[in-house]
Amino acid sequence: MLIINVKENESIDRALKRFKKKFEKTGVLRELRSRTHFKKPSVARREEVIKAKYIQQIRDEENK
Repeated sequence: MLIINVKENESIDRALKRFKKKFEKTGVLRELRSRTHFKKPSVARREEVIKAKYIQQIRDEENK
C-alpha cells in the first residue's frame, strides 16, 4: 500500500505527481500486464536472448 503524506500548503497536483512517480517505481502495472497472459519459460527465455542480441548489435555498430 502506497502512502503519500500531503504537506501543508502543497497542491493536489504536486501530491498526485509524487504518487504517480512512487507507483511507477513499484512496477505494479508492468507486472499486471505480464500476468495477463501466460508465457512459457522457454518462450520468455528466447525473447530475452533475441533482445540481448539486438542490444549487442546496436552497441557494436556504435563502437565501429
